[in-house]
Amino acid sequence: MRTARQWSMTAIGPKDFEIRTAEVAEPTHGEVLVRTEAVSLNYRDKLVLENGMGLPLQFPVVPASDMAGTVEAVGPGVTRFKPGDKVISTFMPGRIEGKGLGDARNPPYKTLGGSYPGVLSEYVTFPADWFAAAPRTLDPGEASTLPCAGLTAWMALVESGHLKPGEKVLIQGTGGVALFALQIARAHGAETFVTSSSAEKLERVRLLGANHLLPRDGWVENLLDLTDGYGADHVLDIAGGAGFAEALNAVAVGGRVSLIGVFAGLEISGPAPALLLKSPVVQGISVGHRRALEDFVRAVDTIGLKPVIDRRYRFDEADHALAHLDRGPFGKVVIEF
Repeated sequence: MRTARQWSMTAIGPKDFEIRTAEVAEPTHGEVLVRTEAVSLNYRDKLVLENGMGLPLQFPVVPASDMAGTVEAVGPGVTRFKPGDKVISTFMPGRIEGKGLGDARNPPYKTLGGSYPGVLSEYVTFPADWFAAAPRTLDPGEASTLPCAGLTAWMALVESGHLKPGEKVLIQGTGGVALFALQIARAHGAETFVTSSSAEKLERVRLLGANHLLPRDGWVENLLDLTDGYGADHVLDIAGGAGFAEALNAVAVGGRVSLIGVFAGLEISGPAPALLLKSPVVQGISVGHRRALEDFVRAVDTIGLKPVIDRRYRFDEADHALAHLDRGPFGKVVIEF
């Protein structure tokens, strides 16, 4: 019997978060055994540890959803992968293509590191359909940032947004999704506008090629002034809440608002006249499906996109890596094995 180290908790609360040992499950029909090489963190991982997010957690809970690793063994019936293949996880298992799962009464939030086991473990054994091939041009730490943050930006701008050269893209903040959105927009020939309350982070965004840097306070009027009143074809609303009104005021006539985050609250509000008179598309982005992730991986290899990583931590420093999320990282926080 093989065992693996994994970070887990047996009850809600970060004080119970520690390294434990668990048996490595050998792959059965349709499954693959993957040796984890890197995990990237999302803020939701911290929320799961602290309050459970109302999810039906099965203890002990292993957190985190985004990983990169190497297939070590495959079970009967597996044809998508073979031992030695490099893979990345999919955020929402079972969502292969098309619209989300569930129905109007019960749209599920069933992800790795929540309803399903997480990936902050030296080995994971999951169905082969829960993985996609990793990009050839990224190291494991970089590849681990694609399943959630990278795919979210890709879905908002490309898969659902149909981004075109010359369009104007407004991006809020400098977190993982925001910096992926900046790089994707630039690769598509879009004009980019980035907001932040930090002058230092705006300078770093400038070095990444952002066309316009906007202080967070008053960014809507600044955007409208810079575009002669046109606004933005795409607005990526990372915060939600009452700030959704700013997104509606900033979006161009016939443009698109992508609601991505809810850091400012689960209830959004905004002016009905802007919605009625501009007729924008308002879309909620809940990461995306596996086929879009596979498209994104091919794009990463083709255009040479390099994810922005704020800091890399060792496996035994995972608690410090999660604490880093509170400091507002510039890009992604990664744990390497």
